[in-house]
Amino acid sequence: MSMEPDDLSEAEDDIVQTFQLEASGLRGRIIRLGDAIDEILKPHDYPQPVAHLVAETVTLTGLLSSMLRYEGIFTLQAQGDGPVKMVVADMTSDGHIRGCAHYDEERLEHSWKQLAALARTEKSQNNFAQLLGKGYMAFTVDQGNKVERYQGIVELKGHSMTDCVQHYFNQSEQIGTGIKMAVGRRGDSWRAGGIMLQHMPEDGSNPEAGMGNVREDDWRRSMILLGSCTEDEFLSSDIHANDLLMRLFHEEGIRVYKPHELRKSCRCSEEKVLNILRMMPKEDREYMADDGRIVMHCEFCSRDYTFDAQDLEKRITEPLS
Repeated sequence: MSMEPDDLSEAEDDIVQTFQLEASGLRGRIIRLGDAIDEILKPHDYPQPVAHLVAETVTLTGLLSSMLRYEGIFTLQAQGDGPVKMVVADMTSDGHIRGCAHYDEERLEHSWKQLAALARTEKSQNNFAQLLGKGYMAFTVDQGNKVERYQGIVELKGHSMTDCVQHYFNQSEQIGTGIKMAVGRRGDSWRAGGIMLQHMPEDGSNPEAGMGNVREDDWRRSMILLGSCTEDEFLSSDIHANDLLMRLFHEEGIRVYKPHELRKSCRCSEEKVLNILRMMPKEDREYMADDGRIVMHCEFCSRDYTFDAQDLEKRITEPLS
């Protein structure tokens, strides 16, 4: 539907919403994260730059997965040789999203001292991606056994996670893409927001839309308008997504689509952990036992699964139902 000023209602969080700019034919996505991103980050108590990287990766995962029609899991992963070894987030087609990171605490402390001036920076151009070092970024769509898994890989290039994603589109997909986002604390809670604009696919009925056909003046104007969005606007809990779009693009004519709800959810379970232990050699399980217990930790949700070692062996030898 096209959006008028009276379409605005009470602000809502944890959504990703598709929209289109009628004047230029550009397609966009806007994401707002409140409780979901806070629930992802708080159990880990990450150092600030690591928390920022995870929040940015989760936000980008929500934006990118909303481009696709799929039933399964979309994963965005960046891995390098820096003090932050890996940052990963995934989202199911039902809107269940999660994220985590692995890092070397000692190396991170040393590197973070060199970037200390950025400690108060919340904008996307924050240089935190440098903490990943040299490596790659991978985009994966896994639809189970229905369709062959798709994966795109590109070299990590850029100072921020946004830079890395835009490099992927410019190099691999050759789709004009503009992204601006922000993550940060408001009070005691984490928040995140972002907007992505892209050229529409080629459309014979609209020769001025699509990659290579979008008028350059329209693209530049839209990028300037996107760039005018402030950190406070992205992170405010009082501004509706449609309100923000109206502030930025009211002269462009905006068509909005039904938002997709997001929530933090981890797919770990005791049964899944038990199956992992079942596949291990018995010698490995014995080595893992400490004071008669085996503890398995989920990196995504920071939950511990504790098993009595003797009871575990009995459960493992039981036939699978």
